[in-house]
Amino acid sequence: MVWNGGVLARIVLKAAALFAIINAIFALTQPVPLIGRISLHNVVYPGRARLPYGDNPALSYNLSPSDLNTMFASHAIARPKAGDEFRVVLIGDSSVWGFLLKPEETLAARLDALELHARDGRRMRFYNLGYPIMSLTKDVLILDEALRQGADMAIWLLTMESFAADAQAKHPLVRYNVARVMQLKQQAGLPINVSELAQLSLWERTLIGQRRALADWLRLQLYGVLWAATGIDQHYPETYTPAQRDLSSDLSWHAHLPPHLPEEALAFGVLAAGVRLTRERNAALLLVNEPILISSGANSHLRYNAFYPRWAYDAYRARLRAWANDQRVPLLDAWDAVPQTEFTDSAVHLTPHGVRLLAEQIGFVLRTQP
Repeated sequence: MVWNGGVLARIVLKAAALFAIINAIFALTQPVPLIGRISLHNVVYPGRARLPYGDNPALSYNLSPSDLNTMFASHAIARPKAGDEFRVVLIGDSSVWGFLLKPEETLAARLDALELHARDGRRMRFYNLGYPIMSLTKDVLILDEALRQGADMAIWLLTMESFAADAQAKHPLVRYNVARVMQLKQQAGLPINVSELAQLSLWERTLIGQRRALADWLRLQLYGVLWAATGIDQHYPETYTPAQRDLSSDLSWHAHLPPHLPEEALAFGVLAAGVRLTRERNAALLLVNEPILISSGANSHLRYNAFYPRWAYDAYRARLRAWANDQRVPLLDAWDAVPQTEFTDSAVHLTPHGVRLLAEQIGFVLRTQP
């Protein structure tokens, strides 16, 4: 068959037109969240014990998608809820997710091992929904989806850095789930500066613009095979740099200096939005001010650790206690529950024994709550 220039030109034009139409439809319908609900996890192989997160997929068999549906569809929480199950979700930062911890060493696993029961006799089943990088707004996004997945209770682990008002919109999950953030702004009064969010252009909403999200979804399914075969979901280095014990003499926290920590420096409005969500959906809530490393090294009279000068953290704890009391929200202040020897590479990352100590305290509260 002989091809001439006119025939080739028509084929190219038709292909270009079809490609443009497909991209336009993709931009208008935004199917990535719907595609994200489809997963081989919980179908072909088990659901993951923690939300997918990883910087080195080749070593961790894991990666960090930005779509919430993709993340949750891969997690064990996506499976049907058992009739005798009281579903408890743990929300928080990388300390909850479990840096340097095996899945069975995480706080959720330790609490599961306590074989606790709710007042109505149902067995408490704990789900690890911690996710790295400190941000209360990120936590509220995850909490909202967890409640949609049938959570009966949330244990929300907090630390001062998560309250930093100037960092709430910087988390990738917040910046790239704008529709969900705006929904929570209307539904639960989530305070957020819309101008700080990533407003996707028309081009970024096309098939080409969303190719990274689609590729992440596909790669997560493929890495799931290796994860299911090995149980590996993060890279465990042979050595790591221990959390800093000898500290700077710097007294600032997010550019704030003693003695006054402004009210607006801490995002209690975001915490309030999360509380409203749990109450609207008749779920129980326990706030836990998570353990921090309390150093005894150089300048430890000025700072507790590399994150927190003493004056600022003390002010935060006082405000958190007063706020929880005013809002009638249960609070376990476990800030000093773990000795400094039981922290690994960060002032909030615990050793397996440190996790066990925290689990015992939380378990006591759950057993004795009215």
